[in-house]
Amino acid sequence: MTGFGKHVEEFPNQKITFEIKSLNSKQLDLTLKIPNQFREKELELRAVLSPLLQRGKAEGILTFQAEQNANSSTINTSILKNYLSELKSISEEQNLQSDVLRIAMKMPDVLNLETPEIDEKTWASVMNTVTKAVVKFDEFRLHEGQILEEDFRTRITNIQTLLKTIEPFEKSRITTIKDRIKTNLEKWLESKNALDENRFEQEVFYYLEKIDITEEKIRLEKHCSYFLDTLKEETAGKKLGFVTQEIGREINTIGSKANDVNIQKIVVEMKDELEKIKEQLMNVL
Repeated sequence: MTGFGKHVEEFPNQKITFEIKSLNSKQLDLTLKIPNQFREKELELRAVLSPLLQRGKAEGILTFQAEQNANSSTINTSILKNYLSELKSISEEQNLQSDVLRIAMKMPDVLNLETPEIDEKTWASVMNTVTKAVVKFDEFRLHEGQILEEDFRTRITNIQTLLKTIEPFEKSRITTIKDRIKTNLEKWLESKNALDENRFEQEVFYYLEKIDITEEKIRLEKHCSYFLDTLKEETAGKKLGFVTQEIGREINTIGSKANDVNIQKIVVEMKDELEKIKEQLMNVL
């Protein structure tokens, strides 16, 4: 689910920043970028964040700035001297003018960087920063969720309204279908015996039962109402997905049974509303 949260904690000798953001995804895909001195705490941080994030392609970035101790790095003098000797020899041989000391200092293994150990107090400050960032992240998600809920309600209501507009066409199509069948039969039988009206009526009723959409309309209305009720539940994203599948199934069946151009147009509009719901459902926990 889309979300963003960031919090900064500043202390006299250090500054801690944590930023968390996520995009739509069916599962949780969490990437963490943290300083080397916190690597041993990565699993602990994941264990805290995963149940809070639940879902989405998420990225967490931890930044830690502290006053550097003068003794936090040491120079490997033996390696430095070897580099200097070789660089000086090359410079004289090739008649090059260069700052060999500056170059030597950038060579591998010249500096031994000492990574300070993280004490419990510092880690507690980090987790406090993370927690506050996640709170802001949840607030962002909550606001997005309120907008989505309003959009879902509008589109489901549109489907319910469109469903009601089918009824006038549904009644008129019975007469249209009956007249069309009768005309075709009369053309086919014009050189044969007269049409048996009783048998014709039986065949028409049988055909109309096959294309009757009353049950589909009732089920579609119930599914729409259930969708609106489910919106009130927490973490109902997957359930809404299942209900949406049922809504789509009934709409498709109505379309296949419609046998009327006007009803088909209404079905297309309902499908359009449903597709817009499906696009946003991945953004719901």
